[in-house]
Amino acid sequence: MITVAAVDDDRMLLDGLRSWLAGAGSLRLLDAVATVDALLAGPGHKADVVLLDLLLRDGSTAEDNLRRVRSSGSRVLVLSTVADPERIRAAVTAGADGYLTKDHALDELVEAVATVAAGGTAHSADLAFAWAYDTRPERPQLAPRELQVLCDYASGLTLKATARRAAISPHTAKYYLDRVKEKYRDAGRPAYTKTDLAHRVREDGLAGPDG
Repeated sequence: MITVAAVDDDRMLLDGLRSWLAGAGSLRLLDAVATVDALLAGPGHKADVVLLDLLLRDGSTAEDNLRRVRSSGSRVLVLSTVADPERIRAAVTAGADGYLTKDHALDELVEAVATVAAGGTAHSADLAFAWAYDTRPERPQLAPRELQVLCDYASGLTLKATARRAAISPHTAKYYLDRVKEKYRDAGRPAYTKTDLAHRVREDGLAGPDG
């Protein structure tokens, strides 16, 4: 059973979520509130996953709300009517574990919550589009083979296993990893260890739905 809380100041949407999630046997809704302050003051602060709207009318900022919810120990799935790439990238950079627009079906929402609760990133077409067209200088532009080696290695594979999956030698795999590290260093975001690389993969939304 995955525990869920929702933060949204649209009362009709909150009522709809209550009805929706009541029919999702794998999820249990702890609270549905209009602000992060209310979430942290109530039972929802213990939720495994918080469904968070980016644009709340209480004057709070999306980035601050994301950081506060993450600091409480919950993972965060953003639900928004907005599919703006810049806003999506900012949300993930600030700590969101996934991003869905509110026109998704219930089964897609349930699947995304399960992915986030398990420690993954809930990908969607909107999120993929946002990353594909991210040209910010702090996000290195990786060649396809560099990206493959990075994601496989950062997922926990050894260097030899990473090389085997890419059908290259370990020496060549190490060359690609060194190139990736160099590009991140040049972008002002150095990554020295496998853990560092895994953080960069998550921050930049590079891993696919399979993690």
